[in-house]
This record gives sequence, C-alpha cells and structure tokens, in this order.
Amino acid sequence: MHRTTNRAAFSLVELIAVVAILAIVAAYIVPRVGSHHTSAKRSACLVNKGEIELQVRLWYRNNGSYPAANLSNIAGNVAYFPAGLPTCPVDGTAYTIDTTTGLVSGHSH
Repeated sequence: MHRTTNRAAFSLVELIAVVAILAIVAAYIVPRVGSHHTSAKRSACLVNKGEIELQVRLWYRNNGSYPAANLSNIAGNVAYFPAGLPTCPVDGTAYTIDTTTGLVSGHSH
C-alpha cells in the first residue's frame, strides 16, 4: 500500500506576487530612509558648529583672544574637546573659524 500525502506549499505565482509586493514596498521606503540620513548629518553638522563656537567663546574668555583659525591650539586640549575636535559629518572636512568673530566659517549645508 502506497500512501501519498498532500503537502501545503506556495505556488510559483504566489511567490512571485509576494516578491513583487515586497519590491514595491521597498521602492517606497528606501528613498525616505536615505533622505532622513542626509538630514541627520546636516543636523549633526549644526550641532558641531554650535559646540565649537561655544568652546571658542570659552577659550576667548579664558585667554583673551580667539584660537587659531584652524583650531590647532584648542583641538588637542581635552578641557575644551574631550572627545577630540569633530569633523563635519556631511563632507568630512575640518571646521575653521573666523578669528575676528569666533564663528565657524563655511559649513552651510
């Protein structure tokens, strides 16, 4: 006596339909996630600029002058930047300041 059992399985058409639906959902979600990533980097750049300008003002108060434009004399001082001087998360460049105002130059992403 030979028994055959019917197994429940998905047909090829059903699998193709599921893959097509997943592709449509991914096409809708992926661009939105990517734009948030860019927006987050720009926001992080603004936070870095604010932190640098705050520390530059503190340096000015303590020393009577602004640090070097490339921040070389403040960058290694852990009292001002314990984690080190940040770089721009958008383009990876170093921050510089205007030595007459103490404000960060550029980085207007």
